[in-house]
Amino acid sequence: MKVYKSLYKKKYHVGLSDVDFKKKLKLSALFDYFQDLASVAADELGYGINQLGNQYNVIWVLIRMRVDIERMPAWDEDIIIETWPRKPKTIEFGRDFIVRDHSGKIIAKAISSWVLLDMDSRQIQKSKRFNIDYPDLFEEKAIDCRLKKLNATEKMRISYEKVISYSDIDVNGHVNNTKYIEYVMDSFSYEEHKSYTVCSIQVNFINEALPGDTLLLCKSNADQDEGCVYIEGIGKKDEETVFSSKLLFKKIKE
Repeated sequence: MKVYKSLYKKKYHVGLSDVDFKKKLKLSALFDYFQDLASVAADELGYGINQLGNQYNVIWVLIRMRVDIERMPAWDEDIIIETWPRKPKTIEFGRDFIVRDHSGKIIAKAISSWVLLDMDSRQIQKSKRFNIDYPDLFEEKAIDCRLKKLNATEKMRISYEKVISYSDIDVNGHVNNTKYIEYVMDSFSYEEHKSYTVCSIQVNFINEALPGDTLLLCKSNADQDEGCVYIEGIGKKDEETVFSSKLLFKKIKE
């Protein structure tokens, strides 16, 4: 079997701080694992945060991600996450993920799109500027679909407001993608979390949110009977959409 240099694997141990009251991995923690692994894998290929930052004054920014979940890992469980890059497009860099349990069974899959953002101008840069050439590209897709724009089927209603503060901000000076997942999950009640679990989520990150900004977390339940909910974060001051998401749920078996 051919060994692909661009395919990278890492073991994660699900710790107590990574799980919720059901002792299952929090969705935000899974996104954190993906972010960590993407960073490490990019470093291994020579296109990491420090390499590109020092040479081109740019940062990696996640703009879209979809995760399909068969089951969430439990507390004290070991999992293996695999990742590989896709062939770069004009401005987007794709990266896929597979999550396996200790026996090798696939329990989650993800696809994602990233861009390189100039640190000063905050403008997206074209991929050809960087001459990124991945060795031995692994052609398989984790999920065979395109990451498209998300549109709710009815008018959104405000679920709650969130003021962006110190703990929400990452090394790039804006809200980290994992925090948006926390905002999404906080849009549901404790009782809803007891009864349902996420089986798929797509999140599109559209504009930056900065310290002091206030987000309106808006929710559409038009398709909730079919297990589908849309949630958006909208800037209270400028009314611009910061992120949009679509979630599919399934009822937890008693």
